Amino acid sequence: MKQLVFSFLSIVVLGNAYAQKSLKVIKVKETERIEKMLSSDEMQGRRTFTPGIEKAANFIAGEFDKIGLQKWNNGNSYLQSFSMIRAKVTGIKASVDGSAADPKKINVVSVFPTLNMNSGSGYQVVTIAKGANYVTEVRKAMGGSKNTLLLVDTSHAAMFARFPQRGGQYYPTQNNVVLLLTDKAPSSLTVELKQEITEMPLANVVGILPGKSKPNEYVIFSGHYDHLGINTRNMVNNDSIYNGANDDAAGTTAMIMLAKYFSKLKDNERTLVFAAFTAEEIGGFGATYFSKQFDPAQVMAMFNIEMIGTESKWGKNSAYITGFEKTNMGEILQKNLEGTGFTFHPDPYPTQQLFYRSDNATLARLGVPAHTISTSKMDSEPNYHKASDEIGTLDMENMTAIIRAIALSSRGIVAGKETPTRVDTSTLR
Repeated sequence: MKQLVFSFLSIVVLGNAYAQKSLKVIKVKETERIEKMLSSDEMQGRRTFTPGIEKAANFIAGEFDKIGLQKWNNGNSYLQSFSMIRAKVTGIKASVDGSAADPKKINVVSVFPTLNMNSGSGYQVVTIAKGANYVTEVRKAMGGSKNTLLLVDTSHAAMFARFPQRGGQYYPTQNNVVLLLTDKAPSSLTVELKQEITEMPLANVVGILPGKSKPNEYVIFSGHYDHLGINTRNMVNNDSIYNGANDDAAGTTAMIMLAKYFSKLKDNERTLVFAAFTAEEIGGFGATYFSKQFDPAQVMAMFNIEMIGTESKWGKNSAYITGFEKTNMGEILQKNLEGTGFTFHPDPYPTQQLFYRSDNATLARLGVPAHTISTSKMDSEPNYHKASDEIGTLDMENMTAIIRAIALSSRGIVAGKETPTRVDTSTLR
């Protein structure tokens, strides 16, 4: 605790007048108030398409209103509404090289009632080889504009069975994606699909703090507010609500607290965008829709915040940045924290490819210096995706210190004095 208090004092003393003016807005008590509400049983685990996530969205919008943020796109609501499609397959026939296909080895993502595909249908062919990032490649195809045939190496069989969900919800793009689990490219492939289509409304929650001298340059602070909802099949101590206190009420709380801070400061030269994303847990669809509203060349940086409620592997006063090596954004942030005792580290879990797995990925693939800040010990986080992920397991003092560190470290980027290098998209899978 002494070390943590020293860090708090150091940040206040060494952070210069820019930070001192409003840093006291980021209080432990206020952080805990917001976190407690977002992770309460009242929100029912914030699963997409449930009354619980609607309550959470309204709560976040209410906080934005109290802060005084402008509404998204000069509209009359902080809700950035869009729809996903629930596709219920009523009939499917497929053949590979003239023989009936194993239904477990073929999957189709389409938002249309019918699909008729064959080898000569003009589909682009993409191979997901062994060792490739399967989820990233599938999401890329689903977010594209071309009809795509994905030839998936059988080493990805486990993920192939899980994602995308068969007959699940899909973001309504105008392309079809056919996935085939195979060790070799077929000489012929035909697919006939029939399905019932239902439109499913969703909403991100977005608030704006306009920039003074550079209003067309954007800095984004974000976190996803959805979680897993209620699961009566895997209860812990008769608890069926997956509250998602760390994942990701913590990141959403941080985003709201940063909105309070910068609104109080009134010193941002660039336009700040504060976004709570929906549908992260079922495919990152909220962030995908949000990202398409921007010219990526105008987005100077993205601070995506996920699971900062527990200590990192280095202990207190530390966090890590995914994709640290892909831009110099981490170096900029760390330089602005000199003397505070807080350290931003590179991602210590590179084999898990976290840079591609969170809501920063869509903009990062377009070259934006978009990174996720986290403390989650991905090799040993005991409450991850469990009913036990509740506020009582979080360190609110340390979480508040992390939010303050993000506020201070981002000050040069927010002020338009520092601009991170872009992601080299040629290196992305």
